[in-house]
Amino acid sequence: MTARLADIAAQAGVSEATVSRVLNGKPGVSATTRQSVLAALDVLGYERPVRLRQRSAGLVGLITPELENPIFPAFAQVIGQALTRQGYTPVLATQTPGGSTEDELTEMLVDRGVAGIIFVSGLHADTSADTQRYERLRGQGVPFVLINGFSAKVQAPFISPDDRAAVDLAVTHLGALGHRRIGLALGPERFVPVQRKIEGFARAMQERLQTGPAEVAPYIQHSLFTLEGGQAAASALIQRGATAIVCASDMMALGAIRAARQRGLDVPRDLSVVGFDDSPLIAFTDPPLTTIRQPVTAMGQAAVRALLEEIGGTPAPHSEFIFHPELVVRGSTASAPKTTRIPRPLRAP
Repeated sequence: MTARLADIAAQAGVSEATVSRVLNGKPGVSATTRQSVLAALDVLGYERPVRLRQRSAGLVGLITPELENPIFPAFAQVIGQALTRQGYTPVLATQTPGGSTEDELTEMLVDRGVAGIIFVSGLHADTSADTQRYERLRGQGVPFVLINGFSAKVQAPFISPDDRAAVDLAVTHLGALGHRRIGLALGPERFVPVQRKIEGFARAMQERLQTGPAEVAPYIQHSLFTLEGGQAAASALIQRGATAIVCASDMMALGAIRAARQRGLDVPRDLSVVGFDDSPLIAFTDPPLTTIRQPVTAMGQAAVRALLEEIGGTPAPHSEFIFHPELVVRGSTASAPKTTRIPRPLRAP
């Protein structure tokens, strides 16, 4: 191996340490230097490691955390269509409970020689996750784009909705309907979109309704991004007297409606509920859900454009592209009740 490294280094005109970094997929090597090392491998007749072999021009990986939430199939459809129009074949890789992790899916896609990867709501959105995984991926020469979530530590194009503006739209709408005790139901605080929604909520409550931080804090409830999570968060907020609840996903909003009905409350007469995403079919729920529309089509198409620029050798700016959301008013919000109904207690099962 020492002789091989020395031969490759001499042929490429670089140090043995640089050759080692390229062969092991480590970051910190320019694209030009990496190409020189790979060319030296070819000239000397050495077989390239699997991860460094010529990538398929036709395959692009798409990694999503799940498919139960309809927003993720919506992203997959938009991204898949955009890639197909450009002559690429999307490879959908989805995490499942007890199944493959994001890192394992990434490794699988890299081993199959994908030209690039798009991550939707991945570990890049988790402030507690190690971002070195993305540096390692860049070191392997695989372009990637990240949707929903931002980290200044990761050098890549990011695509995000304006979470702060989204909550402001919801609070403004509910405030105009006379609501003052507005709750916010969202997922774990370690996620970037959650943190931004909290910031937007606190600011909107102060600017729109003149509600101070001490009064706002009790009306922020963390749970899970699921129907059951929304139900649990809404139950706590209803007990604290909330007359309206802004949810961080449509699935959570459906859980909030279930929680209200279990307590004998009517939506929207007794409790107004706002979702987030405008997932497919959400307009046909009972009642039709007022929600903040995430611009999925524009975001998905932008992610594909940015990735193809990276693949083509003209990298997109390593910054965050922010897309403005839209309030869609339907039947789950109404004027604040003149008197707050005391919810009946849940019966033991």
